[in-house]
Amino acid sequence: MTQHLDEIPRIALDWVQSGRRIALATVIQTWGSAPRPVGSQLVISDEAQMMGSVSGGCVEGAVVEEALAALEDGQPRVLTYGVSDDDAFAVGLACGGTIRILVEPVGGENGLDEALLSVLVEARASGRALTCVTSLHDWSRVLLDGSAGTPLGLHVRDAIASDRSAIVTVEGEEWFIAVHNPPLRLFIVGAVHIAQPLSQMAQMLGYAVTVIDPREAFASTERFPTVELKHEWPDDALREARPDGRSAIVTLTHDPKLDDPAIVAALGMDVFYLGCLGSTRTHAKRVTRLQAAGFSPDAIARIHAPVGADIGAKSPAEIAVSILAQITERLRRVETRPGR
Repeated sequence: MTQHLDEIPRIALDWVQSGRRIALATVIQTWGSAPRPVGSQLVISDEAQMMGSVSGGCVEGAVVEEALAALEDGQPRVLTYGVSDDDAFAVGLACGGTIRILVEPVGGENGLDEALLSVLVEARASGRALTCVTSLHDWSRVLLDGSAGTPLGLHVRDAIASDRSAIVTVEGEEWFIAVHNPPLRLFIVGAVHIAQPLSQMAQMLGYAVTVIDPREAFASTERFPTVELKHEWPDDALREARPDGRSAIVTLTHDPKLDDPAIVAALGMDVFYLGCLGSTRTHAKRVTRLQAAGFSPDAIARIHAPVGADIGAKSPAEIAVSILAQITERLRRVETRPGR
């Protein structure tokens, strides 16, 4: 399966613990049409092995050279890469943007501490939101969860809520806040055919995927070898999992006995997306049932149905693409979302 870029801190720690000397490169600021967002990371070993991306290939070679130099002198550095008409295809960004990249060795007097990296990886694995805050003045670092009421702590809280790493200025000093939120989650109700490509594609996008279906013959490890399976009734499974503002729920069974309990549970949760498979006629019947159950028009309007972007999808894989396109649009284009 494709290695997701959000796993770079864990990969970095694994490399360190295996005896390699490494450096981390992180995009800390962008202007214009930058190829990778702020917070994107690349890990580089002392043998020039690398994993991840900071520019989609435009400047990785130059960053590797700087990382090797940082491993030799033990000093972090901030690099800036842009483009002009003359150097678009040299060491620059052919897309026309500009990026700043922080390169820091792991270990050494001013480098990133291995123990700090270990705590960060542990927090990510446990699903706890955390930030690594780095002073761009003296390279001091601290892990913050947004609970502190200090000016810097308030910036951290906002960064976690918006899921956006950023440079902030506090009392005249620049700090880079690298947000390490737990993975986005996708709960799929119904282990039907569409659920197979949907779960695979969602994992490639970085989602932690759970497939819920009490029918064990459908929700089997043979059909879904890489995702979490829940064989409880959908509403029970969802309440136990406690989806939040970083969660999406999709129902796929067409069977009201399975879909309706999940929908009722989801409408009481702060998920950023709820989509339900079915035709317009099927959804009209669903709306009637929800109205009879006492749900308001505003609550019912949260449901995306028929599910997915209208791209004329026919096959299960195409329908999966349409669903993920709609989920992505909801995630990225809607500015105000619970828990984000």
